[in-house]
Amino acid sequence: MNTQLILFGLGLSLTVHAQSSQKKPAPRQPVVDSLPGRVLDPVWVEGHRQTVTDALPDRQGTYLFAGKRSEVIPVTKLDLNVAQKSARQVFARIPGLFVYDMDGTGNQMNVATRGLDAHRSWELNNRQNGVITNSDMYGYPASHYSPPLESVERVELVRGTASLQYGAQFGGMMNYVTKQADTTRRFGFETINAAGSYGMLSTYNAVGGRVGKLTYYAYYYRRGQNGYRQNSRSDAEAQLASLRYQVTRQLSVTAELGRSTYQTRLPGPLTDAQFEQNPRQATRSRNYFSPDIYVPSIRVDGRLSDRTRFTATVSAVLGARNSVLIDAFATVRDTINAQTGQYRPRQVDQDRFNSYTAELRLLHQYRVAGIPATLAAGLQGMNNDLHRRQLGTGTTGTDYDLTLTRPFVRDLHYYTGNVAAFAESQFQLTSRLVVSPGIRVERGQTRMRGTIAYYDPATLPHTINHQFALLGINAQYRLSSDVRFYGGWSQAYRPVIFKDIIPASVYEQVDNNLKDAFGYNAEAGVDGRWRGLHINASVFELLYRNRLGTLVGTDPNGNPTVRRTNIGDSRSRGVELLVEGDLARWKRIVVSGFTSTAYIDARYLNAHVANGTDNALIKGNRVEAVPTWTSRSGLTVRHKTLSLTTQYSYVSRSFSDALNTPVPTGNGARGPVPAYGLWDVNATWRAGQRLTIRGSVNNLTNKQYFTKRPTFYPGPGIWPSDGCNGTITFGVKL
Repeated sequence: MNTQLILFGLGLSLTVHAQSSQKKPAPRQPVVDSLPGRVLDPVWVEGHRQTVTDALPDRQGTYLFAGKRSEVIPVTKLDLNVAQKSARQVFARIPGLFVYDMDGTGNQMNVATRGLDAHRSWELNNRQNGVITNSDMYGYPASHYSPPLESVERVELVRGTASLQYGAQFGGMMNYVTKQADTTRRFGFETINAAGSYGMLSTYNAVGGRVGKLTYYAYYYRRGQNGYRQNSRSDAEAQLASLRYQVTRQLSVTAELGRSTYQTRLPGPLTDAQFEQNPRQATRSRNYFSPDIYVPSIRVDGRLSDRTRFTATVSAVLGARNSVLIDAFATVRDTINAQTGQYRPRQVDQDRFNSYTAELRLLHQYRVAGIPATLAAGLQGMNNDLHRRQLGTGTTGTDYDLTLTRPFVRDLHYYTGNVAAFAESQFQLTSRLVVSPGIRVERGQTRMRGTIAYYDPATLPHTINHQFALLGINAQYRLSSDVRFYGGWSQAYRPVIFKDIIPASVYEQVDNNLKDAFGYNAEAGVDGRWRGLHINASVFELLYRNRLGTLVGTDPNGNPTVRRTNIGDSRSRGVELLVEGDLARWKRIVVSGFTSTAYIDARYLNAHVANGTDNALIKGNRVEAVPTWTSRSGLTVRHKTLSLTTQYSYVSRSFSDALNTPVPTGNGARGPVPAYGLWDVNATWRAGQRLTIRGSVNNLTNKQYFTKRPTFYPGPGIWPSDGCNGTITFGVKL
């Protein structure tokens, strides 16, 4: 008898072979049960896991996910270029996710969803193992902490309707779940080593195990590579140490310390003419950037009863973000002065992060009027001090040197204290229907103190209050065990951050009545599996009010001014579609595929923005850096332990500024970003449980492209993305 059982809900294909009593294969050893004199026929199972993107369960830990669009990306089970942290491959099955290749592959994840800004993923609530890693939620929410992809087991993404439980970010939550120790062993070891194009070498080494009640895991990572462009180089390190002590069956304590640091040499922006001539050329040779971030945390998980569990976490983000560079347009050359025989002095900027978070969460199951319900509630407190020192005069040297020859022009502190209380309750109205209303109340204050040499500090907004009551509701209806309909609406906000209120020059004014951005996310979709296919389709709307920008005007004396203020609103609407599943089988060869496509219409509603000496109405203009179409499709062929995935990524045309400038400016700072399509090939051979070999070719056709024209760091203009490059990775577990 040969029976094949396909379990799509588990993403697992099992082939069960049972031999009759008249035909017993010699190599198999019989299994003897507890009854004397009976011998069972041998049974064995051959398994094959499908690459299916799962949603988070309705309840996990102290969180509720029913009614929300969520995805779980099984990093260790997919054909990916882990060595270079290729975001378009990691998030290929997330429709509409925009990837910004800012400063070369492998340093940061710069991603966004639903028409938001992808700069260092700062519209997302970024976490590692549930601990916040954004550098400063209220001062500079960019995620400078960048763990290696080799350390990640899976990535969990919940869209913007997660703003009540996690934090008020429009983009939702991104959680990187690291690998854990094998608790069946006292000691285990894993090493992953890679070599690739442009001198890339990396090594990841981890140990872990369990001794009694103590479980430990730690890794060390190092990576170095010359960049695709001239005058570019990147060197990175990362470490993590994790200890979990099981105090009792109901109580455990986990302590972790993560660190990531890298130093990158930046080749500078290009003009359109330079990009067409040679996208690998550089306009800078003395620009450097280096963050060094520590994330310590202590978490207590416990059960108060069979119906009540809690999580208490205390964590911090500590470290620095340093740069030394010539900050100018691509048309400004950085050359040696013939009279002095030296380069011009460089600009030195230094940020110091001191961000502390305490969070208490409770999950309680109860009944109200006979209806089963689950409550997720908690408190979150933040206390942050961002010390920003900018426009220091550095040396005329060529290496990474933060030495000052003249003091910082801006020396400021951004202090924030914030408390949030949240509650969301999941009501099981019927066996199929779940409704989850929720609320989040935030109250806090940001205070700026310090000096700006060229500016009267009395004219700046010293104190900004944050006070919101955010509401939301989600619902889910299960048509069957394999099909669910989901939908929800949730309010969100983004506070005025440090860069929004610092005047660039004495000619700029800052509105003393700046308002935090405020709006909502709404979504509705269906997630199901039919005849071997997994389909997740949704529609969404994201309203973003009080966007920040600049307007021009005149002062009481008739002098022209530039004012930093709220410029208006924007709205993003779109459709997100993921289809994946097995396409064909022939003996032990399985062919599967996926397509992840999104249409996004992101436009300004009632906004104005400075355009020379006038303010231009941009109502109906497209939001910058939001392509209308994003599509990624892949085909995977598997044979036993060998798999090969070919992926095609397409991103349509977008604009770099709110004015939707149709023709590039001479300095490359404004203009459209052309559409591009890329081919990637990844192969994996899992030789048993101990050895894994991966091979990757990124951008197979050597497409010359760029993803964005940034308006600030790392400099206005074109930053070309990497051309064709390859890596080979060897992983061993002992």
